[in-house]
Amino acid sequence: MTIELRHAETEAEVAACYPVMRELRPHLVSAEEFGSRVRRQRKDGYRLLVAWDDGKAVGIAGWRVQENLIRGSFCYVDDLVVAEGFRSGGLGARLLDAVADEARGLGLSRLVLDTAIDNVLGQRFYFRYGMLPAGMRFGIALD
Repeated sequence: MTIELRHAETEAEVAACYPVMRELRPHLVSAEEFGSRVRRQRKDGYRLLVAWDDGKAVGIAGWRVQENLIRGSFCYVDDLVVAEGFRSGGLGARLLDAVADEARGLGLSRLVLDTAIDNVLGQRFYFRYGMLPAGMRFGIALD
């Protein structure tokens, strides 16, 4: 099995990512909604780095460059997901490595992501990858 990492550039490639992204973001109700959100986020530099297995998306890292007063410019990973049948084979690390390489190429020195407090398996993966917690994010619904 040869898995190719490359960005989803076309509408068809983005649509092909929906089944895998839905494993991470089950609130997305359709490929059309997903595509619309990706188009809007692209205006802020959002990109989908995809692991393709014979033309089928099996892993995704959604990322962008951000800047704030705490860190300056950095690479933010919005989404990281590997299809259930492809987990535990190193694909998540390959995706993060590739995003980190791109970030370094852009002159960035930090990669950041958020994960849910109850995402114990994800946290274990991030610790093994060498990431350490740097804070807590708080939020409140405004509706």
